[in-house]
Amino acid sequence: MRKGKIALSILCLLVGVLSCNKDDDGGGFTEIPLRDRTEQQAMDKDSLVKYLNGHYYNASAFVSNPNPSTKDLIITALPSGGGVPDPDNNKLLMDDVELKTVTFSGANYEFYILNLNPNAGGKSPNFSDQVRVNYEGFTLDNEVFDSAVNPVNFDLLNLVPGWRKVMPFFKSAETFMIQNDGTVDYTNHGAGVMFLPSGLGYFGTPTTGIPSYSSIIFKFDLFQVSESDHDNDGLPSYYEDINSDGEFTIADPEDDTVTHDDTDGDNNPDYLDLDDDGDGVATFDELEQKIYTVDTNQAEEEPVLGEKEFEFSRSKSDGVITIKTVTVKDSNDDGIDDYLDINITINYNI
Repeated sequence: MRKGKIALSILCLLVGVLSCNKDDDGGGFTEIPLRDRTEQQAMDKDSLVKYLNGHYYNASAFVSNPNPSTKDLIITALPSGGGVPDPDNNKLLMDDVELKTVTFSGANYEFYILNLNPNAGGKSPNFSDQVRVNYEGFTLDNEVFDSAVNPVNFDLLNLVPGWRKVMPFFKSAETFMIQNDGTVDYTNHGAGVMFLPSGLGYFGTPTTGIPSYSSIIFKFDLFQVSESDHDNDGLPSYYEDINSDGEFTIADPEDDTVTHDDTDGDNNPDYLDLDDDGDGVATFDELEQKIYTVDTNQAEEEPVLGEKEFEFSRSKSDGVITIKTVTVKDSNDDGIDDYLDINITINYNI
């Protein structure tokens, strides 16, 4: 991976840090306030639209391609004063990208995606999941600032916001096979490009190879998805996003109207809190557990999980699969799940 630890692994929390300049008079540092996000988004939109209208790609390489990859992708600037060369094989980016919108840190954002394999056969990640990808990040000037040519694993929560907004629109590989040399061949995996305004990238935080307030582009191959349960309390992390905004927020310094994802107010967001409601009974114990056994030797099928029922673990021995699940309960039917209701202290595991 090229500069991967410098770029993609920067936590999204760093995006909100104030930039500093040396104070020529006092020899110290003065804080430079971040730009207004809405005003910056308007400028970024103009830059992205200009790029998309000024570049084309080899679209025919992805028609009837059984296993498309970004390795096949070629993005080229339009010739001066001319249209798209060889239009039977090439297409203007603006004609094929999809416009998406999202609200983040109090601002309304527009971003674009190019799906190179809409028929990928796997599953889509949630915003809080782990993904296995190849990728390349570059600026609108086509300067590469980050890349990985071999598959790497990322927790989407540790990446810039744009990745969390884009990945749910793509799917992982349908199948994979481990070869004798240890390499993995993926079949029918997700592949695409994201075109991000600075507010969904690094915003005002200067990063190696990326000027502050730069719109950026990532092309990527999505191979595998792993559902995350960061605190191992039985609930997938995405389910603990209380306001379903695709972010985990304790307090947003840029927008005090944001609903927080910390039920008991202990400054630990629920997805990292072992006792979400602070009632003294662990979240895991306020969930009802169940065990299923599936004998594949008898051609038994796996169970269809019920509403608010989640797989916690599974094991397999001699063809018998053991699946443990947890189910969210609301014992007093007040509309508040037991694990979030401070007035309910039922321990289902006693």
